[in-house]
Amino acid sequence: MFWADRIAQEISEHFGKGPVLIRDEKTLSGRVHIGSFRGVAIHGVVSEVLAERGVPNTFKYEFNDYDPMDGIPSSLPREQYEKYLGMPLKNIPSPEEGFENFAEYFGAEFKKVIEEAGFAPEFYRSSELYLSGQMDGVIREALMGAADIRRIYKEVSGGVREEQWLPLSVICPTCGKLSTTHSSDFDGETVQTECTDLEWTKGCGFSGRVSPFGGKAKLPWKVEWVAKWKVLGVQVEGAGKDHSTKGGSRDVANHIAREVFRYEPPFDVPYEFFLVGGKKMASSKGLGSSAKEIADLVPAKILRLALIGKEINQAFNFDPEGDTIPVLYDQYDKLAENFWTGTKDDYARLFEMLHPKTRDTDVRVLPKQSLLPRFSQVGFVVQMPHLELEKEFPDADKNELAERALYAKRWLAEYAPEKFVFKLQEQLPMVELSNGQKTNLKQLLEFLHSKPGITAEEIHTKLHELKAFKEIYLMFLGKDHGPKAGWFIASLPRDFVLKRLEEASA
Repeated sequence: MFWADRIAQEISEHFGKGPVLIRDEKTLSGRVHIGSFRGVAIHGVVSEVLAERGVPNTFKYEFNDYDPMDGIPSSLPREQYEKYLGMPLKNIPSPEEGFENFAEYFGAEFKKVIEEAGFAPEFYRSSELYLSGQMDGVIREALMGAADIRRIYKEVSGGVREEQWLPLSVICPTCGKLSTTHSSDFDGETVQTECTDLEWTKGCGFSGRVSPFGGKAKLPWKVEWVAKWKVLGVQVEGAGKDHSTKGGSRDVANHIAREVFRYEPPFDVPYEFFLVGGKKMASSKGLGSSAKEIADLVPAKILRLALIGKEINQAFNFDPEGDTIPVLYDQYDKLAENFWTGTKDDYARLFEMLHPKTRDTDVRVLPKQSLLPRFSQVGFVVQMPHLELEKEFPDADKNELAERALYAKRWLAEYAPEKFVFKLQEQLPMVELSNGQKTNLKQLLEFLHSKPGITAEEIHTKLHELKAFKEIYLMFLGKDHGPKAGWFIASLPRDFVLKRLEEASA
């Protein structure tokens, strides 16, 4: 059973006819790394499958804009943003005009990527929950249950908090920072707050009592996670495997949910990482590839294949500088061929899920059977100025061919490894050939002279007989590898080929 169908079945068995609320979130500390997209895709596809099963559900996606800035993205000037370290992201100016704040600037880019990939969650911001007062009740519960939270931290994860520690960060009424405040002594309405220096940002020295309600304070992440479950009524929420280990964030959160907030934790969907070049990177550090950069390299169906094509307990490594994109296209083509045969299996189901529903009709539009030109071959053709796409792939769907050509050009221009980059050599390359290789080229030349109307297949058969592929690639492309040689030679002007072979075999 396709993983999303299996999970949706478990959820529907657990919650009955619904409705079900699914949630995921991302802190907008910088450009959102593509790794964060796997959570969106997993929750989004589960939501789609539940809907197909007749289980009403809502998928809410939170842009967390109330966390403090704890690092400055490398793309931004440190001298300009250093003074904002420790402040809520919502209260920091946008790097560019046209956006309400720092978080909105980065959130707008990620929101567009999510929507263009065909996912349609209900977006909201964490600041809305705090400023509207929706979090006031759970803040009070957390402060009243501080001793239990300290105990849970110690028993479950080994984290020790001092006796007067409260699970709360007040926004300093003087300097506006969140990270620098330390709260104690909750009297039912206010907390004693001190704003002090940290190693990475300075406090202002404020000392006094502050109300923690109405958006004037926020809960620490592990407690806040649970509090949002209760406030929103979350029933399904997964997370990366790093949160789901024994003693990890999810374990701590589950205990807090049951023992402090008296709330049953949501159905968990733990999943493996989505890596880029084998690395899991943080958006606030400005490292790795952003969701937008990767999404710009492939169409929605191929991006969705990367995100949901594997079982969720398996990591996926997207390496734009390697074979990932051509391999994904080859996988897509195999899935399509399998689907078009009428086979009803997990691969056919996956193929269906790669194609988003249209927003207007809420119907999944699947492509009709057609010849799918191999992406690597399209990539070669677009590099050869003497070749025309539609002549090389006359039976291919024109729209699909044009789309593959567009993305092949982008990939070749920005990321493609050397083995995929080709240039027809206008002059004979300065490459040493052995006497045997020259003999092979001379025999090929004689063969071509003897058959003016020769076909690509005949040339390829002759090259097999001579075992002369390497010398052909060297003489025409300057590399020891290339596309199917017979078809490549047949695509070149005959006079050009004959002249080159004469020069090379001399």
